[in-house]
Amino acid sequence: MEISQEYASYNPGDVVYVFYRNPHIQNVANIQEAAVVKNPENPNELAIFLYETYYPLTNEMAVYQSEADAMQAFEQYFGYE
Repeated sequence: MEISQEYASYNPGDVVYVFYRNPHIQNVANIQEAAVVKNPENPNELAIFLYETYYPLTNEMAVYQSEADAMQAFEQYFGYE
C-alpha cells in the first residue's frame, strides 16, 4: 500500500471527511466525518476509522481536511448535494 505525500501529513486523531457509499443502495453517497488512526493490523500505517471499521489510508481514498472541501468535490463528482 502506497501512502501519498499528501496523506503523510495526517496524524492519529485527525478528523477528516470522506465519501461513503451506502452498502445497501450503491447509487447513494454521502460525506461522512471519520478519524485518522493507527492501523490495528499494521501499526506503522494509518487507517480511517469509519462506522466501526478500519480502512487503510491509501491513494485510492478520497480524503478531505475540511467538510467544505469535501462538499465542493462531492458536487463536482456527483453533481448533487
